[in-house]
Amino acid sequence: MEKIRVLVAKPGLDGHDRGALIIAQALRDAGMEVIYTGLRQTPAQIVSAAIDEDVDVIGISCLSGAHNELFPEIVRLLREQGAGDILIVGGGVIPDEDIPFLETQGISKVFTPGTTTAETIEFIRANVRKER
Repeated sequence: MEKIRVLVAKPGLDGHDRGALIIAQALRDAGMEVIYTGLRQTPAQIVSAAIDEDVDVIGISCLSGAHNELFPEIVRLLREQGAGDILIVGGGVIPDEDIPFLETQGISKVFTPGTTTAETIEFIRANVRKER
């Protein structure tokens, strides 16, 4: 079985990536291939990297409060480029009241502070679409 390929990305102007780095390491430890884009990525850069790297999952983290704009833009660009089948999960400091909106926009799951890495790994394994 091929390894699940995950792109971990930090869209927008966030200057902190500790949570994203912890998730990236946990996914690697769970046997997944992880590509980390680094800080301050645009939605277009994230989508381009996801397509270039042929990932199964994009994990996006946002602490700046711009998640309601940035996350849907990533989904829109993926669909526009024919890559709408990539599983997208989000995380960061996201208010509970914003989660239903993000899910209607195409984010499969939003992980908030306190979510264990095991929960994240289990969700990805259960929901990734392997079409290879």
